[in-house]
Amino acid sequence: MTDILIIVIGLVVGLAIGFFAGMPIVKKQNQAQANLLLEEAKTKAESIKQSKMLESKEKYLTLKSEYDKDVQRRNSELQNSEMRIKQKEQSLEDKLRGVKQKETDLDRLKQQVSSHQQALEKKDQDIEQVRQQQIKMLEKVANLSAEEAKAQMIEAVKADAHTEAISQSKIIIEEAKLNATRDAKRVVLQTIQRTAAETAIENTVTVFNLDNDDVKGRIIGREGRNIRALEAATGIEIIVDDTPEAIVLSGFDPVRREIARLSLHRLVADGRIHPARIEEVVEKTKKDLEQEIIEIGQRTVIDLGITGLHPELIRIVGRMRYRSSYGQNLLKHSREVANLCATMASEFGLNAKLAKRAGLLHDIGKVPEDDAETPHALLGMKWAEKYGEHPEVVNAIGAHHDEIEMTSMLSPIIQACDAISGSRPGARREDTEQYIKRLKDLEGLAMSFKGVDKAFAIQAGRELRVMVDSDKATDAEADNLSFEISQRIMKEMIYPGQIKITVIREKRAVNFAK
Repeated sequence: MTDILIIVIGLVVGLAIGFFAGMPIVKKQNQAQANLLLEEAKTKAESIKQSKMLESKEKYLTLKSEYDKDVQRRNSELQNSEMRIKQKEQSLEDKLRGVKQKETDLDRLKQQVSSHQQALEKKDQDIEQVRQQQIKMLEKVANLSAEEAKAQMIEAVKADAHTEAISQSKIIIEEAKLNATRDAKRVVLQTIQRTAAETAIENTVTVFNLDNDDVKGRIIGREGRNIRALEAATGIEIIVDDTPEAIVLSGFDPVRREIARLSLHRLVADGRIHPARIEEVVEKTKKDLEQEIIEIGQRTVIDLGITGLHPELIRIVGRMRYRSSYGQNLLKHSREVANLCATMASEFGLNAKLAKRAGLLHDIGKVPEDDAETPHALLGMKWAEKYGEHPEVVNAIGAHHDEIEMTSMLSPIIQACDAISGSRPGARREDTEQYIKRLKDLEGLAMSFKGVDKAFAIQAGRELRVMVDSDKATDAEADNLSFEISQRIMKEMIYPGQIKITVIREKRAVNFAK
């Protein structure tokens, strides 16, 4: 037991000695670590300090640069404002000097006019005195007063005029007997032409009716992709507004509008509306409509008994089914003109078949696919000539709006029947006030130019005839006037087709041989 106690005490004493002996070594190690950490902290602090100083300098330089720019901009604006004010002051001074100069010139002109008026009055008095003296001298020489001489001259002139009038009337009667039949036809045709009335109303929209407004959302599609695809495929603008159960198809090409209408009908009926399906349906509708156009053209020529028509002309006749002229369906109008022409040609003893052919084809130029600038009469004439039509038919098509000269009796018949079909009651929509206003605006525009004496809008506004004073305008100025009027009309007015501007300058020199 004692030995164990001794051993325990020895161990305790050994441990105490070891602990106290190792404490200086531990303290040294801790001190070294502390010094190392302190050095690292100082290094990091110095680094952070340097970076913050650099950031502060950069921010200061940036703010200073922005401030300098702002100051420079304000200085520039102030300089520009001062310059504009100086320019305005200079302009006002110049205008003031000009006004003063004009006032001085006006006073001087008034004085000159007053002196000229006094001189003219004195000259008029002198002339009147001389005239009275001459009359007295003539009366003394002739032993006749002025009234007696005038009466004798009038009697002599009456006798000569009566004799000449009788002679001329006999000649006119003989010529009328020789040309009675031809003149009668011409008078009848001119009378019919003068009864024609025309207006201009464009029809460029189609309304597509819907069963309910929920379909509008499906037609528009997500973010409008369906309606964009439909517009891109058909070339027609689709207007979706607040109108209940309806959308509007807008475009100048009636065939494209019909393709868009039929495609929408098929898509709505099918229920599958997405870009890929839209392109597929539009393509199929185009093919079906093209075939339907050909069938319509074939049925039309068969119904009218017209044979030997070129296939391309048959297709163009079919396209007229989808074109309106002043609100009147073009195909119905052309069929009506064809029948009228055949009847009138038969009455005049002309070729009724050619007249019917020309009547059907007279407005084919109104359905162009690409050439929209050429007048429809000339475009139709070009097509008829290209596809081998008779020369009289070609001339009748081109001359039915006086675009070219008429060369046969068939041409005025076509013009007259076209006017009859268009002007009959109920054939076309009329907006008389708008029509008259357009003609007045056309004449007023021409009258606004210097040197213009009179202006007349004729041919339902298709031609503007301008009379200029020959003393105020030369031939060269008349040429320029025609060009300037056409440019003004194109910039300022809205009108269908084209307008022909004819400037007329006539110099008349009249005198009498006594």
